[in-house]
Amino acid sequence: MYLKKQRKAFSMITAIFIIVLMASVSLFILSLSGKMVKDTTLQFQREQAVLLSKSYTEYALMAVTANQHTTANCLNKITGTYGDYDIRADISYIGYGIDPSCTRILSNTVSTLNSPLNIIIDVFIKYPDYDHPGDLNLTYHQRTLQKI
Repeated sequence: MYLKKQRKAFSMITAIFIIVLMASVSLFILSLSGKMVKDTTLQFQREQAVLLSKSYTEYALMAVTANQHTTANCLNKITGTYGDYDIRADISYIGYGIDPSCTRILSNTVSTLNSPLNIIIDVFIKYPDYDHPGDLNLTYHQRTLQKI
């Protein structure tokens, strides 16, 4: 009869040990899945910012070709929003014959009369980090040099 009591106590200790072990494993899995969700969210937001920067680069290029850079109509900045994304495209000019009233001329003495106009498009995408406890904003920047 004495052996049966020891067996029951041993089974109880084994059951408690297995429950603690299973709880530890489940906490590890829960923590790992939370990190995976956070990384996936950040990756999605970054890919969205990359796509928006490509889109605004093409839009800025199209807008510059539609405007005359030799008159006071030169385009210097394009801004916009898409959901939580704030987009700003800064346009700088390099070339001959640019109107001096344009505010973002990098150089107008580098090239000759036969050289094409070059523009530098800096696109800044600012978006929030949803998983950060404070109001942290992330910024993606893309610079493009384009001949017109």
